[in-house]
Amino acid sequence: MENLLKTALVHDWLLSHGGAEEVLRALYSLFPSDVFTLAKDPSVVSRYQFPLEKVHSSFIEKFPSVHKYYKYYLPLFPLAIEQFDMSEYDTIISSSHCVAKGVLTSHEQLHFSYCHSPMRYAWDLYHEYLKNAKLERGVKGWFAQMFLHKLRMWDFASSQRVDHFIANSHYIARRIKKVYGRDSTVIYPPVNTEKFAFEQRKEDYYVTASRLVPYKKVDLIVQAFNNMPSKKLIVIGSGDELEKLQAIAQPNVTLLGFVETDEMKQYFQNAKGFLFAALEDFGILPIEAQSCGTPVICLGRGGTKETVIDGKTGVHFEQQSADAIQKAVEYFETQTFDPFEVREHAMQFSDSRFKAEIASFVSEKYEAFLNTR
Repeated sequence: MENLLKTALVHDWLLSHGGAEEVLRALYSLFPSDVFTLAKDPSVVSRYQFPLEKVHSSFIEKFPSVHKYYKYYLPLFPLAIEQFDMSEYDTIISSSHCVAKGVLTSHEQLHFSYCHSPMRYAWDLYHEYLKNAKLERGVKGWFAQMFLHKLRMWDFASSQRVDHFIANSHYIARRIKKVYGRDSTVIYPPVNTEKFAFEQRKEDYYVTASRLVPYKKVDLIVQAFNNMPSKKLIVIGSGDELEKLQAIAQPNVTLLGFVETDEMKQYFQNAKGFLFAALEDFGILPIEAQSCGTPVICLGRGGTKETVIDGKTGVHFEQQSADAIQKAVEYFETQTFDPFEVREHAMQFSDSRFKAEIASFVSEKYEAFLNTR
């Protein structure tokens, strides 16, 4: 059935590499069709092997320095996404954590939205965003608050245009229900479990990997290992926090900066444990580590609460603090984990599983839709 449909894919922006782009890659392999996005970077398009002529961008792409400063154009995103003409398609599948779900469709079309998260800065991180941006008061603050209020109104209204929401975790499904008042079906994102191959032999070091930005809380992991000088930690990633981490890291902590995926995979395969302290909607890196047979020490909230089994494929800690992480590592070393069991758990998040579930869901819902016409 899905091969008979004319399908459009809509994605917020194609300017960087991440989990949302991996979802779009898998969707495109199922539905090799037109891709609509606010703005694109040709190198990113090439990385995911999307034909450049199939990727259609909005007027946002014509603005100055859009690849670097695209978020400054946020006030125009709702208008831009509504300019795409979807009229020639049977189904629309949006991959959305911002405005992609807001495309305009008719009652004769079916719109599926794979929701990575409702807009965090407009909803549950609203006050934190204003505080970090120093927009809690003053004229600039008043304008920012007024804009975000309007954005919430548009975000809720546009959520009602979606026929079927798909959530990337039960954690996000609850947020979709809270924010939009909509039910959703959980289909976990695709993880390249074949690339992150199993390795039974482990060495005496821990590893963490992340974009080095504040909410990832890598600084807490580094602080925890500063207090455990006999334990070795390798930190993979780049970002605004790199210099800060370099300044505080003790000799037992090695910061590698950015490394290519093949090299990162080797660190994952050989580590005795993988550390992850962020409150994530899903979190692909902990699953990639488990795919290598490497157990995970992570925050027991958000997506990782679902993807790491406490006591079987890793250890949970309950607070984002250096002390909680240190205690979790010390407890981790008293436990025994079966790398084969860890790997087996990760396989339920495979790329092939994602494609099968998405194809079945779209086919089933479209058949039902045809029967009501």
